[in-house]
Amino acid sequence: MRVRKATHLALTLLVAAGLGVCATPAEAQAAAQKSSAPSSSKPTNSTHRRKSSRKTTSSKRERGQKAPTPERISEIQQALSKDGSFGGKPNGKWDESTIEATRKFQEAHGLNPSGKLDAKTLQQLGLGSGTAGVAAPTPPMSSSSLRKTTAAETARSQP
Repeated sequence: MRVRKATHLALTLLVAAGLGVCATPAEAQAAAQKSSAPSSSKPTNSTHRRKSSRKTTSSKRERGQKAPTPERISEIQQALSKDGSFGGKPNGKWDESTIEATRKFQEAHGLNPSGKLDAKTLQQLGLGSGTAGVAAPTPPMSSSSLRKTTAAETARSQP
């Protein structure tokens, strides 16, 4: 009889551990008796609680493309003025005249005349990256990978 109780208690503790329930031996034995006894009622929530170890943290990173700052808009307006597409004074506001000037500039340079800023438009204005819109972004290289590349190139260049 003792072996049977010990086995029953051990199995109950294993089941409780599998469910993530921390119970005292007396509670575990009571839970085991409830689960082993034929019953037509459903078990209560108190015998099958799960503790969640996951904490939900909100990401502080904002998704999507950000609007240009007034300073950046002024730079774009100045570049459009130099090209002759923008006739007004740079004011840092993305207004209808700036959109129309961007459309005019894009059309004159063989770009999609959407009036919206894109990488190719900024590049054509002289305000973008040299690789923007040309190829997929490349991951930044660490100094250790630079050293490996340099060592590999050195090994190849030696006779």
